[in-house]
Amino acid sequence: MLTHHFINRIACGLGILCAASATAQDKPNFVLMIADDVSWDDIGCYGNSQVKTPNIDRVAGSGIRFTNFFLTASSSSPSRNSIITGRYPHNTGGAELHTLPPDYMISFPEILRQNGYYTAHAGKFHMGNYARRGFDIINENNKLNGDGGEELWIRCLQERPQGKPFLMWFAAHDAHRVWGPNEFSGTHDPQNITPPWYLAQGAKTKGDLSKYYDEIARFDHYIGLVYDELIRQNVIDNTVIIIMADNGRPFPHSKTRVNDRGLKSPFIVHWPAGAGNEPQLCKALVSAIDIAPTVLELAGLDTPQTVQGYSFTRLLKKPSRKFRNYIFAEHNWHDYEAHERMVRTKDYLYILNSRPQYPQSGPADAVGSPSYEELDSLWKINGLTRQQADIFTAPRPNEELYKNITDPDQYDNLAGNKGYMKKLVKLRSVLNEWMKETGDNIPENLTKDWYLREPGYVKTPNINIRGEPVDNKFNATKINNKGKF
Repeated sequence: MLTHHFINRIACGLGILCAASATAQDKPNFVLMIADDVSWDDIGCYGNSQVKTPNIDRVAGSGIRFTNFFLTASSSSPSRNSIITGRYPHNTGGAELHTLPPDYMISFPEILRQNGYYTAHAGKFHMGNYARRGFDIINENNKLNGDGGEELWIRCLQERPQGKPFLMWFAAHDAHRVWGPNEFSGTHDPQNITPPWYLAQGAKTKGDLSKYYDEIARFDHYIGLVYDELIRQNVIDNTVIIIMADNGRPFPHSKTRVNDRGLKSPFIVHWPAGAGNEPQLCKALVSAIDIAPTVLELAGLDTPQTVQGYSFTRLLKKPSRKFRNYIFAEHNWHDYEAHERMVRTKDYLYILNSRPQYPQSGPADAVGSPSYEELDSLWKINGLTRQQADIFTAPRPNEELYKNITDPDQYDNLAGNKGYMKKLVKLRSVLNEWMKETGDNIPENLTKDWYLREPGYVKTPNINIRGEPVDNKFNATKINNKGKF
């Protein structure tokens, strides 16, 4: 719906096009464009030759492309709440899908707004009421935003007030399922698509991926319109553009997983005034909780103690520098009972699974997909490779260890290999320390499955019943400790 803030702004600012140049203001502007359920390697400039993303590739061509950027959750609302607060999901109070953090949470848009920034949101919101305080305008009406969520992005830029630095939080619904026809349908021919090797290779999966890529094409199209509008308004040089996603693709093996297929996100930063306009590559480990302190530092503002991330401003000046040693992330309830924690270094990934009795088939929308159906059919006739059949494995290992350099797909579990025991013990200790310092918890009474773990969205008797939140026992929403860096 249109908030009263939005209506008031239209009344006083309709038709005003802000052409204030970068020289008219010292503080940078920020435009964050976030995709819904898009993996890092489903973008052209990240090496995918099958998907058409000319506009994202164009922005990356004069910006910084990060190759080791990780989310804190591969689940929509926990990830978005983490991004906007700079806190881990269990520290926001919204660790499970569709749970709301308390009103005393602080978002970085709120701090910007309190310090003279004009802040606007358009598209998917999917965050708590506390986050609404951060925006002058909030528009989450699907009809006005369009099916893809991007319809009002240009209008927000054109109707912003003059003379104020701005933050635009542009959140697409693309490429979240369910996929319907759109103006980009048919952009990708299923016959020309080769599915990732961990998916089935048949017609159903190819058709599924083609529709997914069409949704990404729509997201890409609006990024191009935003980019061109910023040029037209003569503010492109001093505007920090960020392009990213909230979690991995909505397919089996990806969304809700705490490996790279679920947590690694495309992340592109474009800021000619501060980072130049040559294509650059940053291989440093960066977490989604690092966005908030970075934006605040660039705006010349102090970062509150509630933020658990670190500013990566230094990487914008020199992308070749090192940054983090550790990435932490988590997976809690998303349609099905779950509790996983992970720590990742440049070389290794360690996973602790506190519900190993369950398979990791993905969320309900992935389980209901044609891609899952094709895998399921082959699994029943023993027609899958070991890696493809991983989503059906139950029970699973309680611990997993992967060597990223030699096993980038993270399928060769080294947790039982004596030669890697020292590394296993080290990362187990680091993860346990992070859980303890940040007030994480493994409740006995977690939220149960709301749906059967099979296609069809068949509800269980537990539907709409929540278990104990992971933040409850140690009051984690009041804890600001960061864990190892």
